[in-house]
Amino acid sequence: MKNKFIKSTLILIFGGMITKILGFIIKIVYTRMIGEDGISLYMLITPAYSLFITIAQLGLPIAISKLVAENKNSKKIIFSCIPLMLILNLIVIILIFLSADFIATTLLKAPEVKLLLYSSALVLPFISLSSIIRGYFFGKQKMFPHTFSNIIEQITKLGLIFLIIPYLLKKSVILAVSALILLNILSEIVSIIIFLFFLPKNFCIKKDDIKPDLGSIKDVLRISLPSVSSRFIGNIGFFLEPIILTNILTYVGYSSSFIVKEYGIYNAYAIPTLMLPSFFIMALSSSLVPEIAKFYSMRNLKMVKRRFKQAMLISFFIGLIFNAILYLKTNEILNLVYNTSSGTEYIKFLSPFFLLFYLEGPMVSMLQSLNKAGASLKITLYGVIIKLLVMALLSLCHIGIYGLVISEIVNIIFVVSLNYKEIKKII
Repeated sequence: MKNKFIKSTLILIFGGMITKILGFIIKIVYTRMIGEDGISLYMLITPAYSLFITIAQLGLPIAISKLVAENKNSKKIIFSCIPLMLILNLIVIILIFLSADFIATTLLKAPEVKLLLYSSALVLPFISLSSIIRGYFFGKQKMFPHTFSNIIEQITKLGLIFLIIPYLLKKSVILAVSALILLNILSEIVSIIIFLFFLPKNFCIKKDDIKPDLGSIKDVLRISLPSVSSRFIGNIGFFLEPIILTNILTYVGYSSSFIVKEYGIYNAYAIPTLMLPSFFIMALSSSLVPEIAKFYSMRNLKMVKRRFKQAMLISFFIGLIFNAILYLKTNEILNLVYNTSSGTEYIKFLSPFFLLFYLEGPMVSMLQSLNKAGASLKITLYGVIIKLLVMALLSLCHIGIYGLVISEIVNIIFVVSLNYKEIKKII
């Protein structure tokens, strides 16, 4: 079992490394293609896009992973989740189309992003279906299909960007950014097809299998709702972030162009650079959920503690090495990746505190595995409220985007401290 955990983690880490490299190549390509104006508009709708995805998925992948790991009937679980997911996605798509004009014009004060919101709605069912199948493979601790599909998906997306985006840029930036979002439909279809090839040979689908099972749906929702509630609250905070920031900074005298530009730099250059090690952390956290769930169901607290300590130590040292290099070579890394030095000040200001941020992933996975997603939900809720309050108050002090930067630090310290306290209390 120990070897399986290590093997799964290593597959995800090395696969994640390749995927991350491809992802950054893609980001470099489209960032340079669509320019600062395009990337600023894309970043403006990213919080809303993230919120839509969270609602559409409803935490089903994590629930499926946990239940499959506990040797539940995997076919019954999957085919009970698919109809639920399709109905939910249809409702979300309708709501987005009805509210897109209000979100773009009134809340974000950028009417041109309405088309981007429509585009994001159309992508949701494909992302959700892919995530359900991914949850099955995570539960089985078969990480290679996930890794391989991610790599092929990224290669497909890169090819489509080169093929389509330059042509649409000749027409308008908005069309190009919209196409960038819609390309996810094709890349997710590729991912789904690859997953199907990796299903076990004895994975036969019978007529009884495709009937939704009320008991399975209840089991899934029992895990998914507390889990998604935490992510939902986090995404609500992310959704409100540009709305509150834009309105307060406009009120105190900052121009709309300054706000959009600086917010775009912060979210397109500074934060993604600081999160470069996240693929290591996410790989570790994803492997941790089924592993801890198994040991905890067996009441083997010794192994639960050992796995948690290993995950925390690995996450900390990865973050420490990366942040030391990033702090010393910020300009060089930004120029290498994005061909810009914009965001240097934000990165240097935030990097020491991101050492704590890297510990958050394993902690949240730990709480989910210990059936304490409700505690994680409360901590996330308190963190979001504090972050938005701090950001709102500091934004009144004429310090520009630094109100957002400082509120990010406060949020990291608060959330990580409470997560650790909760885990310590349990084990």
